[in-house]
Amino acid sequence: MSTCYLLLGTNLNDKAFNLEVAARKISSQIGGILTKSSIYLTGAWGKTEQDDFLNQVLCVSTEMPPTDVMRKCLEIESEMGRVREEKWGARMIDIDVLYYEDQIIDGVDCVIPHPEIQNRRFTLVPLAEIAPDGLHPKLKKTNFELLSECRDSLEVKKIK
Repeated sequence: MSTCYLLLGTNLNDKAFNLEVAARKISSQIGGILTKSSIYLTGAWGKTEQDDFLNQVLCVSTEMPPTDVMRKCLEIESEMGRVREEKWGARMIDIDVLYYEDQIIDGVDCVIPHPEIQNRRFTLVPLAEIAPDGLHPKLKKTNFELLSECRDSLEVKKIK
């Protein structure tokens, strides 16, 4: 069994329900959820003229290899109605693979760790909540250190 960290984000319709549905699908299609962060309300990042997001990080135990986890995340997004029309646009659900064990993968369809972890508070705050001592395999810094050094000023507010 391997451990991976997934970031969930949603800013359309019933956002809390979207997170619940995504977590159920991840549990049944990828692997058991070991830990969930709190749910955080954050402003939109990149394209700011849209509704706020709810974000949550899950720690998942899986037997799938990382490329299959990535593929399955995209399938779940599609099952839930995600349509990729524009970069950073509104979405029913977004599921990013942040880490898969300590692996580094630089493929065409699979990049792990997620290349923007260190630049996004909406990722680092929930990630550091459940894995503060987790080590970024490329940057050789803990999630807590990455959060402490992050220059992103976006407000990330715990709501649940």
